[in-house]
Amino acid sequence: MRIGMILDESFPPDPRVENEALSLISGGNEVFLFCLDYSHLEAVTEKVNGIHVKRQRLPRILYRLSALAYTFPVYHLLLKTRIHRFILDNKIQAVHIHDMRIARSVFWVTRKLNIPVVLDLHENRPEIMKYYGFVNSLLGKLLIYPSVWKKFEYKYIREARKVIVVTEEAKEYYLKETKVKQDKFSVLPNTVRKEFYTNYKVQKEIIEKYAHHFVVLYLGDTGFRRGLATAIESLKYLVKLIPEIKIVVVGSSDNDSFLRRLVLTTNVEDYVDFAGWVDVSLFPSYIMASQVGICPIHQNIHHNTTYANKIFQSLAFGRPVVVSNCEAQMNIVSKYNLGLVFKDRDAKDFADKILRLYTDKVLYQELSRNGETAIKKKLNWDNNKNVLSDLYENLGKKPNQKG
Repeated sequence: MRIGMILDESFPPDPRVENEALSLISGGNEVFLFCLDYSHLEAVTEKVNGIHVKRQRLPRILYRLSALAYTFPVYHLLLKTRIHRFILDNKIQAVHIHDMRIARSVFWVTRKLNIPVVLDLHENRPEIMKYYGFVNSLLGKLLIYPSVWKKFEYKYIREARKVIVVTEEAKEYYLKETKVKQDKFSVLPNTVRKEFYTNYKVQKEIIEKYAHHFVVLYLGDTGFRRGLATAIESLKYLVKLIPEIKIVVVGSSDNDSFLRRLVLTTNVEDYVDFAGWVDVSLFPSYIMASQVGICPIHQNIHHNTTYANKIFQSLAFGRPVVVSNCEAQMNIVSKYNLGLVFKDRDAKDFADKILRLYTDKVLYQELSRNGETAIKKKLNWDNNKNVLSDLYENLGKKPNQKG
């Protein structure tokens, strides 16, 4: 089958998009990827690991207009013709939409062409938008309406032939909200590929730098809702009990200035390292230099229905995780006994869980073994990718339902 993937970002990098495309190619399909290029530095057409990448060079202003995609139709109108041409030129037989932002443009085209659509919801975009700074600005409150995004999300879930979500919790949420049939949904988590933990290079400098520390590692975006303030505040309970503790933050965001001030006001400068963004090839070295991986995200509808990649990445190297009691991550950690769960935004409870892993060596080793086993036997991409091949094998020829 000739599958057209539609992505409203640049490519690469996007691990989920690449993993899905490669899985479909390994199943005998051809994958053509329509993606956006605001830099005008990339090739318009190229082949990336077997993926036929077709970049659309666009003015930067269009990226800003994307925040208004469901307020004013300008963004979607400008992309509609390009998507139509992409589908016809590449003789696309099925369209795979990555997330909500570009969905309206695609459905305008596919309705007329009568092509089946798979809607891949990487996240609950309407819910997570409520926490974006620009949405909460004065202008954002006047022009951007998460409730309207939600209305269109539900509309396109009903209209799509199949819908992919990242957790069972997300599936249950949308089943309750949209009242569609259960067999419309497939669950495909963002688990790690085997290459991540079997084919990597160790950076000795990173290992040596933290050789004498008890490293608590955070990987990824550091926005306020990610909960790093809780981890930093926990140090006031931990530094006397674990003198060699070090929270290492590999990632960044606009929230970093707040986090750095918090480190200063809490007087824990010697116990926190901000490494900033690094290439993903360095992640294994940071994980190997750590003792615990953390995901202290705040509870909300989005976080209750998603997993963070950092959980699986730490587990792959036998590092137990400490996670907040957001439903999806709490459930998976409890199911496989992979780590400890603390109460969202409770720095004392977070500290208690870190201290327990530090003092109870038997528990630590048990959780470490459980993590490696779960990743190797169940929670890896190669094990889960069959969900995608099964979906496309059964996509059928039935025309889309009108919205």
